[in-house]
Amino acid sequence: MSYFLPIIETFNKNDIVYVAVGGIAVILHGHTRLTTDIDFIIKLETENINRATKAISELGYIPKVPIKLADFANEEIRKSWISEKGMQVLGFTLPNNPLVSIDIFVKYPIDFNSLYKDSKEVNLDNSKIRICSINHLIEMKQIAGRAKDLEDIRILELLKNG
Repeated sequence: MSYFLPIIETFNKNDIVYVAVGGIAVILHGHTRLTTDIDFIIKLETENINRATKAISELGYIPKVPIKLADFANEEIRKSWISEKGMQVLGFTLPNNPLVSIDIFVKYPIDFNSLYKDSKEVNLDNSKIRICSINHLIEMKQIAGRAKDLEDIRILELLKNG
């Protein structure tokens, strides 16, 4: 998890409005499992997107697909990525370590205001990270429906019910 700390610290330092979802959220809700990426839903407003992409770039991450990074802040271009390419997330990788990656959702799978309101800040080493609620995490994993997501749902239901 220490390989995610620079990302989290940079997001916090740059006032990026985000909620961490996916495997990292499952782990921070109490289930030990492996993950090599960190998934974020960020507030899809121009200034927030620009702060996020600048911060990610300064950490040395590059997009996994050939795009102009500034295009991510353009809602119409994001919509074309979704409709023409089926894109759900924009992935970033480190050229010298392609196993560690960042995925940022290009559209909200869940209403962002609700997601953010129900999220919580938790400690990760000496940093804080905002993670989505178990209920929203379950909802997102139901939408994805992959085998790993279904296993995560089973575990999250157990965690939720104590």
